[in-house]
Amino acid sequence: MSEDLLVSPETLDQLAWDKQDGLLPAVVQDAATLRVLMLGYMNREALEKTLACRHVTFFSRSKGRLWTKGESSGHVLELVSVETDCDADTLLIQANPQGHTCHLQRTSCFPKAPGSFLGDLDALIARRERERPEGSYTTKLFEGGIRRIAQKVGEEGVETALAAVAQEDSDLLGESADLIYHVLVLLRARGLSLAGVEALLQQRHLKLPSPGNPEAAP
Repeated sequence: MSEDLLVSPETLDQLAWDKQDGLLPAVVQDAATLRVLMLGYMNREALEKTLACRHVTFFSRSKGRLWTKGESSGHVLELVSVETDCDADTLLIQANPQGHTCHLQRTSCFPKAPGSFLGDLDALIARRERERPEGSYTTKLFEGGIRRIAQKVGEEGVETALAAVAQEDSDLLGESADLIYHVLVLLRARGLSLAGVEALLQQRHLKLPSPGNPEAAP
């Protein structure tokens, strides 16, 4: 995301409020899965409130007032970032949804909107870590502690390597899936997430210095 396009309270005057009677269309995207969640409209006051309270707020054309998503349902959209397009007349909101976004109890107002299943899985693992539902394998892993989770990652890594050299493609896929799942659990047990891994990979791809290894580049 280009820093030039990020919106902050200091850059509101640069937006093209005059093009559409003071309203800008705002596309909301799940920050973890990149799935498009909904489309709304913001006037300047709605955007100011969004940036101030960190809950995505729109101007409701039907109600004729500001409307914070989730104000009645509790399914708020926690703001991550706001970006404008090159013409400064459309907004892209990245947010962490707390519950269903659609009033029909769907994740997205666009039922077939593509997204990252790994992002969904990472979010599910985070919920398991918080809620610890009884009978969940993920709960069992967390309650076993970091050493047990790390041991499982090691076991799955060995099994993946063995599948690569001595088993069928289907076996390699299965072992790889097991390994990735357990790595996500391990990251969460350390307070980390898939998003952190993705950010580091992007830094390396762009050959940017990274906190973990300033010299690393692919």
